[in-house]
Amino acid sequence: MFRPSGYLARVMRIDAVQRQSVISLASTLALTAIGFLSTMYFAHTVGPAILGAYYLFVAYFSVFNLIGDGGFGGAAVKRISEGEDQNAYFTAFALLRVALVVVSVSFLLIAQPYLVKLTSSGTLPWLILALVVSAFTNIVLNGVYGRGKVGINQIGSLVDNLTRIGIQVVAIILGYGLAGLTGGFVAGLLAAGIVNFRFLDLKLAPFCRSHIQSLFAFSFWTFLSSGGYLVFSYADTIMIGYFMTDADIGIYRVALQLTSIATFTTVALHTTLYPKISYWGKQNDLASVERALARAFTYSLLLAVPVVAGGWLLGERLLYFFYGASFSTGAGALAILLFVQVASIFMYLQTMCLNALDRPKDSFRVTAVAVTANVVLNILLIPTYGIVGAALATLATMVLNAALSRRALSRSIRVRIEPGAVGHIVLAALVMVTVVVIYSFVIPLTNVFVVLGAVALGGLVYLLVLLKTDRGIRDELKELIMGLGIPWPGVL
Repeated sequence: MFRPSGYLARVMRIDAVQRQSVISLASTLALTAIGFLSTMYFAHTVGPAILGAYYLFVAYFSVFNLIGDGGFGGAAVKRISEGEDQNAYFTAFALLRVALVVVSVSFLLIAQPYLVKLTSSGTLPWLILALVVSAFTNIVLNGVYGRGKVGINQIGSLVDNLTRIGIQVVAIILGYGLAGLTGGFVAGLLAAGIVNFRFLDLKLAPFCRSHIQSLFAFSFWTFLSSGGYLVFSYADTIMIGYFMTDADIGIYRVALQLTSIATFTTVALHTTLYPKISYWGKQNDLASVERALARAFTYSLLLAVPVVAGGWLLGERLLYFFYGASFSTGAGALAILLFVQVASIFMYLQTMCLNALDRPKDSFRVTAVAVTANVVLNILLIPTYGIVGAALATLATMVLNAALSRRALSRSIRVRIEPGAVGHIVLAALVMVTVVVIYSFVIPLTNVFVVLGAVALGGLVYLLVLLKTDRGIRDELKELIMGLGIPWPGVL
């Protein structure tokens, strides 16, 4: 008989990093699946133009929300996670965040005459509301995350996505179109804030100038680094919107979303490891940081490599059957964006380590160079090559950022991959590719079920080959799965 209390006790006996990684990974996997299914529904229902207008709204929200955060969110997580004066740092951060949302909304109103597509689509009022709600959610979320409650943080993200998508689906069915998409976005933010608030154990407390100064010292460089990451995430979207149409934005962002499955392991590990590495850095336990980073590379590539290989073989068919014929024109961009996701693994984890080790200044320096290159390349390539040009610009600058961040991080720790494990991953992916190519020759990919069969077969072959060739990965997964009370197949 299944006993929740006994199962929970078994889960709690698992190593803390592994346990939080599993919670984070499960949440990220659920969010990815939900996001994919909802986007498929929206793509077939409202088409690329309305979907593109929504993605443009999200891009502008991210820009103005960054102004409203000012880098203080990352600074608050860093200082709170260090375990000293937690209530004072939380209170100082909350006050600064409220002040900055006023600044952010003011900037938005000043820039309103230049945001033609936002005003014409009617999403500007929703954007202002989203920024205000985000201030509350951001304060609570960073407080919970700084306290190391990664599982609660991930549950909040799950609630955000479930609420957002649920309201969006209902609104689309009722015919609200773009307003339904933006309204659901705001509702999801609010729901996440309420969930995290329930588990917030920090209190408002007196603080002094030194707490503000400490947050400023970290936030300045974090803000600039976050701005760089934002450029990678949304500069292409905004520039496609400027040079091209909303439909082109929709096609490009759908292709980008399809490739994002390659990095959901990385996102989970990033969320879990940041407070841990921050603590290890404070204790000068750099050996633990090196081991964790190397293992994070391995487990990130474990998913990314087969996704890239499979995406190259099946990408156009997946776009056609999952999102609709109009989205299959994004296959060229998708082929390039798959490699972007591999480069982003190294960039994402290495810059996370720089920030966690209290080196945000170095993180900004490497990001600033790549950001400048990204903007220039987008301006040069999008007018000529369209969304393929945007993908090329993103790939070039992501590789540059990964190389520079590795160089900077190497001054503090030894940055390495695990060659044996990575070699086994590549070998398993090559076997998978061979099997899928043979499958596609024997059974033409003419309908969605045949394509799904190719995906399932490729995934199964990859997993079997990897577990048979890499004893280390197999033993770790076996220990973790059996620790969760799930039987391990005898054939493996």
